[in-house]
Amino acid sequence: MKKLVLTILMLASMQLTFAQGLSAKEIIRKADDKNRGLSSQGIMTMTVIRPDWTRTVTMKTWSKSREYSLVLITTPARDKGQVFLKIKTEMWNWVPAIDKTIKIPPSMMLQSWMGSDFTNDDLVKQSSIVVDYTHKLLDREKVRDMDCYKIELTPLPDAPVVWGKVIMWVTVSGYDVWMAEYYDEDNKLVNVSNNYDIRRMGDREIPTRLEMIPVNKKGQKTVMHIDEMKFNTGIDESFFSQQNMKKIK
Repeated sequence: MKKLVLTILMLASMQLTFAQGLSAKEIIRKADDKNRGLSSQGIMTMTVIRPDWTRTVTMKTWSKSREYSLVLITTPARDKGQVFLKIKTEMWNWVPAIDKTIKIPPSMMLQSWMGSDFTNDDLVKQSSIVVDYTHKLLDREKVRDMDCYKIELTPLPDAPVVWGKVIMWVTVSGYDVWMAEYYDEDNKLVNVSNNYDIRRMGDREIPTRLEMIPVNKKGQKTVMHIDEMKFNTGIDESFFSQQNMKKIK
């Protein structure tokens, strides 16, 4: 009996110690802030992998807070010069081949971006993992040799999100999103993402390779490499404009 009581008290103490740490929302905020910075500027390479072919796209990226982002496609030649712009909750695509700017409606945010396994929302992060979800700390688990917080994200009513639920594993040591599962509105697992290769980029260390894998499509995935990234570069909000979409190089 004494052993049972001691075990119960020890477990209660462990749960209290765990609860006295950062909240689930604070952990997600730390991870989000680290990944974004106040602003960022970088170069990325995306490889779309299919059972019988692969395709590589390179791009330059700029972002400021959670409100502004701009992506310029630099290769392949057929897509070179395309620009994607997000301002707050709106998104546009400049297509130089037809000399036209196309407004991307909210209904298309879950659609594939550039034929990859990333969605339009993944690209510009229209939804916020901090403000558009409730957060529940489920456990601590080892994922690929990293001690992680396991956190469930459930969308708030009327939030501009495309997923019914997200589960994230955030590293305890560095607050990096190390793995994530994305579920649809019927609670069915759709995509799994894994991050790798923590390297110094600018003033911080972050994962530099992300693999997005659709669970029901064998032999299919998309790999995003961060080749260069600088944070807190002081980009002005005026940089993110429809006029600049046609000028940026």
